[in-house]
Amino acid sequence: MPVEFKNYYDVLGVAKNASDADIKKAFRKLARKYHPDIAKDKKVAEAKFKEINEANEVLSDPDKRRKFDELGEDWNRPERQHGQRTGGFGGGAEDGAEFRFEGTGFSDFFEQFFGSRGRPESGFGRAGGDGRGGESFARRGRDIESDILVTLNEAMHGSTRTINLERIDPGTGQSKMQTLRVKIPPGVQEAQLIRLAGKGQEGLGGGDSGDLYLRVQFASHPDFRVRGANLYYDLNLSPWEAVLGASVHIPTLDGTVSLKIPPGTTAEKEFRLRGKGLPTSDGVRGDLHAIVYIQIPPKLTPEEKVLWEQLADKSTFNPRRSS
Repeated sequence: MPVEFKNYYDVLGVAKNASDADIKKAFRKLARKYHPDIAKDKKVAEAKFKEINEANEVLSDPDKRRKFDELGEDWNRPERQHGQRTGGFGGGAEDGAEFRFEGTGFSDFFEQFFGSRGRPESGFGRAGGDGRGGESFARRGRDIESDILVTLNEAMHGSTRTINLERIDPGTGQSKMQTLRVKIPPGVQEAQLIRLAGKGQEGLGGGDSGDLYLRVQFASHPDFRVRGANLYYDLNLSPWEAVLGASVHIPTLDGTVSLKIPPGTTAEKEFRLRGKGLPTSDGVRGDLHAIVYIQIPPKLTPEEKVLWEQLADKSTFNPRRSS
């Protein structure tokens, strides 16, 4: 089956020269619309959400975005393939074997250009006689590696995923499909490798099969940024909430919580909610950090403009006066 080209700019609805801020804004808008937790049609939303995450994964990473831009519209022309990863979606195997994955959260296009790859350690070991008085060598199969997209909810609670691994024989072109169950433990970390022993390239001469390694990549979240086990949230406040104080509701992975904002809160102030981040492998939770951003109304009604003018006239505050 031919690989379908993914125009990630079209997926996010942005121009090719879009800034990092434009990409971030477009992702957040679409992610909130298609997040499976809030969408009515869960099945459609899940597929769309994965597509959006994949596009953001590539376009928000400078190296991956540059590689994608270099592919261009004629990405599948043979002369453009020179120097790209060989060995298909599994890559790396010296005999040219291909591996294709389904269920990792990424498309075939992503897997080919940004995902799966061979691992350098293949290993050789003596197998014994060859029946003719000589010696032969068993050859361990090559390890293969791919990416698996993990949601923050999965990192929080753990899950069991089902992926399909298709192995394509380079000589005959015949394929063999295998369904694998992947256990994602609670507290899994970004870039952590999940090992499936013996699920890599088959060995030769009686040698052991290699292993399959799935490298964890967190799916981008519309609300949170991840740093280790800590989460960061942009807390937008109105000027009057910052000045007068307020009680606001903010999302967490455990549900919405109320946060008291003291009077006189300034921009970039950080509120720390202990134990509201991601778990670590030992079960200890990180923290959620809410960073204040003060938002100005983009438009004013005539009545609002009068009130702001009255405030400006009566206020003794001068932001340029030295303290």
